[in-house]
Formats: sequence, structure tokens, C-alpha cells
Amino acid sequence: MKSTWLLLCALALAAVLHLLLPLESILELKRADPNLAWQLIEQLRLPRTLLAVGYGAVLGMTGAALQATFANPLASPDITGSSSGAALGAVAGSYWLGVTSPLTLAACGAAGAALALLALFALAGRRSDPATLLLAGIAIALAAGAGTSLLLALAPSPFAFYDSFEWLMGSFVDRSLPQAAVALVPAATSCLFLARLGGPLDMLALGDDVAASVGYHPRRLALEVVALSAIAVGACVSVCGALAFVGLIAPYVARQMTRGHPGKALAPAAAVGALLLLLADLLVRTGPAGRIIPVGVVTTVLGTPLFIWIVVRMRRSVTS
Repeated sequence: MKSTWLLLCALALAAVLHLLLPLESILELKRADPNLAWQLIEQLRLPRTLLAVGYGAVLGMTGAALQATFANPLASPDITGSSSGAALGAVAGSYWLGVTSPLTLAACGAAGAALALLALFALAGRRSDPATLLLAGIAIALAAGAGTSLLLALAPSPFAFYDSFEWLMGSFVDRSLPQAAVALVPAATSCLFLARLGGPLDMLALGDDVAASVGYHPRRLALEVVALSAIAVGACVSVCGALAFVGLIAPYVARQMTRGHPGKALAPAAAVGALLLLLADLLVRTGPAGRIIPVGVVTTVLGTPLFIWIVVRMRRSVTS
């Protein structure tokens, strides 16, 4: 309980700092024109803060739900290929299908993420061993990444690849409140349904037979998790791009807080994911002036050591 309150306090503090820093520009604008200072907060910083909190919570909760479903600590949205699939769906909708509506673009992203997760089901199956899941996820992510690059290279606009670079690497810069609503409303709805599955996921962790004995249908439950995760991740990726490792780090930390209960880890994983993305985006702001560092670079630098440590730990448990 104490760790939960500390986490919520840290999240609230990080959100306030993310909204106000750097403070000098707000104070300077307030002295010149108070309305201009308010517009800076409302139109530029508030959407960025909302997206960092919402996208981080989505990655944390969907990562925890997928790890419980696949019974594997490596099953996060990026490693399973769903983030790459969402990016492919958004690129296909934007550059090749002529989709311009943000809501339709989010639907294209969700469709791409759903296809990637269904492909993972077909290739690796549920409760596959870590090596099989990892190889299948890498194969799907590489195929989706190659498809995205091919579509951008053959896009009608010769500058499509350059234009999409910032988005592909993940960014919250210059997003608007309508864009935030398009990403976060379907994502929040999906996460609310996911949060209701905490009890069934705890039963599923004890085995398919145990889950079935108390009235849950394991395969239907797994498909429900896949569909809700695809909608949530796809909607966020279509607006902010693909971000790596947050869906791996946040569930890992949350499981330590909940003593390994996968169902109870859903909400803490969402809070940890939101906190991670707020801190990562604050770190991005310390970069050189005029140069935008993709937030995906920061999350990858933070997540790679943990990923290697988990793989080494699993290898030791297998060989010991």
C-alpha cells in the first residue's frame, strides 16, 4: 500500500513538472501577455503531457496483460510485434489508402496491431517457451518494419520517409488536443475493459484447467486481451509512433510490487508506464536546442539493459 501511494505521488509530481517545465518561458510570456502563456500550456504542453501519461499507461497495462496471457515476461507490445504492426497499419492507411481522418488512422493502427498479435498466436501459440515467443516476435517485428519501410519508399510523396522519421521513432512534440483525444479515448476504453480482467488473468496464471474450472474460457480470454491490447496500442501508435521497452519495464516493476500476481499488476504497471514516459520525455527536453531527440531513443537506452538481464536470468533458470 505504501509503495502504491509513493508511486501515485511520484506520478502526480512528474505530470506537474512535465506540464510546467521549462518554467522560464511561461513566466516570460505571462509578463508579456497572460493569455499567450495560457495558450502555450493549453495547446502545446497539455496534449504532450496527456499523451505521455496515457501512452505510458497503455504500454504498461497491455504489457502486463500480454505477459499474463502468454505466461512469459518477454511478451510486451514491442517485442510481440504489435507496435510495429500498428505502425505498418498507420503508414498503409496514411500513404496508400489516403486516410486523413485521425480516427480512421487510429483504426488502421489498431488493425495492424491486431494482425501482428494474431500472427504471433499462429506462429508461437499461447504459453510458448521464451525462445519461441522471442523468435516469433522478432520475425513479426522485422517483417512489419520492412513493410513499413517499403511502403514509405514507394509512397507517392518522395519525402514520406523523411517526414515520418520523427513519428516512427516516437514523439509527443506538436500534438494537439484533438489528436490526444483520438488516441486516448479508445485507448482508455480498452484499458478499462482490460482492468476488469485482473481476476481471470490471475486464474489463467495458475493454468488453463484452473481457469476453466472456475468458469473462464482460456482461449476466449486470450483473444479478448489481444483485441483490447491491439486497439489501445494501435490508437496510440498512430498518433505518437512506436515506443520500445516501456511495456517490458513497467510490468516487471509492477510484479515486484504485487508479489508476482499478474492480475493485480495491471494498474501498477499502468502507473509505472506513465511515470516512465513522463521522465523520458522530460529527459528529451534537455537535448540541444532546435534538435528533436525521439523519445523512443531514450526508452530503448533505458530498456535494453533490463531486457538483457531478464534473458540472462531466464537462461540461468533453464540451465541450472
